[in-house]
Amino acid sequence: MKSLSTALAILCLIGLVVTSSIMATEKPLTMVVMDPLAAPLSCPCVEGYAQRKYELLGNYLTKRIGRPVQVVFSESLVLAKSENKLQTIDIVIGKDSVVRFDADVIQQPVRAFARLTGKDGLTTQYGMILVRHDDSAQKISDLDGYRIFFGPAAADEKHKAALELFKKNGVSISEKLEISEACSDGACQVVDLGAGKAAAVISSYAAPLLEGCGTIKKGDLRVIAQTESVPFVTAFVSESLNDETTEQIEQAILEAGQTPEILIALESLMGFVKIEQTEQVKKN
Repeated sequence: MKSLSTALAILCLIGLVVTSSIMATEKPLTMVVMDPLAAPLSCPCVEGYAQRKYELLGNYLTKRIGRPVQVVFSESLVLAKSENKLQTIDIVIGKDSVVRFDADVIQQPVRAFARLTGKDGLTTQYGMILVRHDDSAQKISDLDGYRIFFGPAAADEKHKAALELFKKNGVSISEKLEISEACSDGACQVVDLGAGKAAAVISSYAAPLLEGCGTIKKGDLRVIAQTESVPFVTAFVSESLNDETTEQIEQAILEAGQTPEILIALESLMGFVKIEQTEQVKKN
């Protein structure tokens, strides 16, 4: 009986060694994180907000898939490839419209399959139209003739959706748009212009950070309108992966929300949910 137990223990040990050896020789999967609320891409100014720890998700995926997962943080896929000398990108998690835009630029075919829920359970964001606190404008139609700072074309919430909102409300916009890459830049422009007629479009998720990080003072600006909601943080998988690996990645990411530690690390209520589910919620 003792010899049988010893033999079983040896077999288990051999299994662990073999598994570790396979993982060591297996080519790592690369996950590029572009979520603006990820800790390395944000600031720790607001307690419990914008400090998402994707390293824990990377460790979780490594164990679930049985293959090393390298986590790379970057504001764009272009920078991620050039700065980290990446040959392939297997998983991308970031703002939906930005990832799609960048994927086209680097000619990296990807497919969206899930979206991350925030602490409020939502998977969307929207653009906020800001003016100075003492500006006479009370509604968006009052901004005709104003100098307006939009976000870059890749950011739907502060570009495409904002343009649609202005058009819908009869606000004429110059053909040559003034672009502020960061929400903080646009907000500061409006504050710095003083009494000048100006407005800025920022992302809803960025609002808590403007005052929290001291970019602007509390009460400097006020919101007079918001755009339609657009998808926020989305998980994409490379179309170059084989079906088996793709299925493993998707299933693992969708089930990650069943782990409390992952939910806490990602500041999420339910983790990632299938895009079909988010569309169904929207319809209802």
